[in-house]
Amino acid sequence: MSDVRHGQVRVHGILSNSYKQAVRVALSFDFPFYGHYLRQITIATGGFIFTGDITHRMLTVTQYIAPLMANFDPSFSKESTVQYLDNGEVFVIQWEQVRLSGRESVGAFTFQAALYKTGTITFSYRDIPMSLDVIGSAEHPVKAGLSDAFMVMSPSSQSTGSPRQTIYEYHRVEIDTTKITNYSAVEFTPLPTCLMHDSCELCHSSNQTSGCSWCHVLQRCSDGMDRHRQEWLDYNCSEEDYSRGDSSTDSSITPDIEGTTALTPLQKGCESDGEDAAMIAGITAALVLLLALVLVALYINCHPAAASPLYLIQRRKSYWPSLKFQKQQPGYTEVEGEGREKDSIVEAGPC
Repeated sequence: MSDVRHGQVRVHGILSNSYKQAVRVALSFDFPFYGHYLRQITIATGGFIFTGDITHRMLTVTQYIAPLMANFDPSFSKESTVQYLDNGEVFVIQWEQVRLSGRESVGAFTFQAALYKTGTITFSYRDIPMSLDVIGSAEHPVKAGLSDAFMVMSPSSQSTGSPRQTIYEYHRVEIDTTKITNYSAVEFTPLPTCLMHDSCELCHSSNQTSGCSWCHVLQRCSDGMDRHRQEWLDYNCSEEDYSRGDSSTDSSITPDIEGTTALTPLQKGCESDGEDAAMIAGITAALVLLLALVLVALYINCHPAAASPLYLIQRRKSYWPSLKFQKQQPGYTEVEGEGREKDSIVEAGPC
């Protein structure tokens, strides 16, 4: 923790004196995690960080960044602390001299997790007094690594019940706990994801990702396996991609015409999107013009003296009101920003 400059280390009083507790903390930067940008995380006394949006009792199951998830009890000793630092480029959490509940005599553990603005994650271990493979997981899971999941809504089994929320883990990275020893470290480098592409062309042509599909309704690139899964299903984005692919013509029966560049089915899908937009814009313009002509005809019919087109031109300034932007009244009301950081506490129950 002392190696990170230009930041102030904060010892969290609640976490440092609690057992099986978690506190939500705001980040000063957007942290990319599996392609999703996080602006807050939940730090738990059990040696891990919860990255989900909805806090619940089963925090240890998925959606975590865990340098060493175990049954730690910082409240056992005054020397045990949970501290963190945020300097705008990296957010560091350190569990300092924490001990296992019920096995305090084994010794104190000291380790940390660093979340970089680039998405890189590092785990550093200073004091590991025992082999981790012999730590029991009956009261608390023991694991190290990363995990993410998505939540989907399904109808309740009861006719009058609310929809059921189910969490599905779609990716996990596990560290061999036998390799975690004193003064060891692990670094995770993020890979490109479909969510990083902001256009249909990049979504389908990028050689950095594979299996990506573009949803024209959501204007989003995805492989369907991320935290936006529910929205992807609600708008039938998977079916949209399949229908565009099935409508293509087999390249084996396409005549070879010199000077013509063949388009892949996915590229055609992107082009058709632009053509559809142009068609909609043309139809809209035609309808607006037709409506304007109807209104002019009605006006002339109701005001016979205004039958001459020159009358409309000459009298335009006096009869047609003008719209002016009032600089004194801004278009948007400024919304009050976040005030002081508020810590919300939830209990992290056993898995």
